[in-house]
Amino acid sequence: MSRFSAEKTKSWLLIALGCLVVTFAMNVFLIPFKLAPGGISGLSTVLYYVFDKAVPVGVLMLVFNVPLFLGGYKSKGKGFLVRSIFGAVLLSVMVDVTAPFAETLVTDYLVRFDSAMAAPDLLLNALVGGLIMGLGLGMVHKEGATTGGTDLAASILRKVFPRRSLGELLLILDGIVILFATIVFRSVKLGLYASISLYLSTKTIDTYIEGFHFAKSLMIISDHPEVIAERLMKDVDRGVTGLRGIGMYSRADKTVLLCVVKKQEMPKVKEIVKECDPNAFVLLSDVREVLGEGFQPLHSD
Repeated sequence: MSRFSAEKTKSWLLIALGCLVVTFAMNVFLIPFKLAPGGISGLSTVLYYVFDKAVPVGVLMLVFNVPLFLGGYKSKGKGFLVRSIFGAVLLSVMVDVTAPFAETLVTDYLVRFDSAMAAPDLLLNALVGGLIMGLGLGMVHKEGATTGGTDLAASILRKVFPRRSLGELLLILDGIVILFATIVFRSVKLGLYASISLYLSTKTIDTYIEGFHFAKSLMIISDHPEVIAERLMKDVDRGVTGLRGIGMYSRADKTVLLCVVKKQEMPKVKEIVKECDPNAFVLLSDVREVLGEGFQPLHSD
């Protein structure tokens, strides 16, 4: 019971930490420079300037998130909704509460430290802001929550389009918001920079959620499968699975070898296959994450 409580507490703390990371990206790199990389946060940033900064960004975010949460209740369930409300409310509060401190950080301290900050590089802000925001959102999503906005809409749509990644769905929805920001600010330049920030953010989300442990999957078709399998197990120390197959032209029975190796092991694997059977057919494919013996533990999350 105590272990369950500890894991649950850790999950909530990671959601809060993710919100803090997103807040830092928004208040330091994005909002002050009219960079609106999609989402409810981007829409709220645009309206923040339309209303001449009369309504705080966090308040606008909270207002827009209410109908999305109501719409997402039936499709995502109570547990997801509770965690997401926590994330959305916390992010909205953090954005508004820390805004004055962020402004002081940028205008008083960073400019004094580096005079170039007085005329900020929008491209650099877009890159760094998008990377940091993606990291924060990835932390929140990995704990089974969202910060509301289009990422909530994307999570709902993912049930309808399961073959699309979360990042791809966000890219489509947030692109609409960027187009709106481009029209309102009358600046194609700001729109393009926001697009760069959005792209980097979505890629960071996907990378964080799917894992950093890349590997290679091999399917090997050879007339000498036993020899190749033995060498792979002995010299590379990787498990090999033999799959039954049939050559559709020759109608001959085939043993297809399936093996997953780390990228740095690929040169050795190619050398082994070449030595055992120069005429072998090898199919390579990228693997985002591998769980199990010899790689990441299955219970690591």
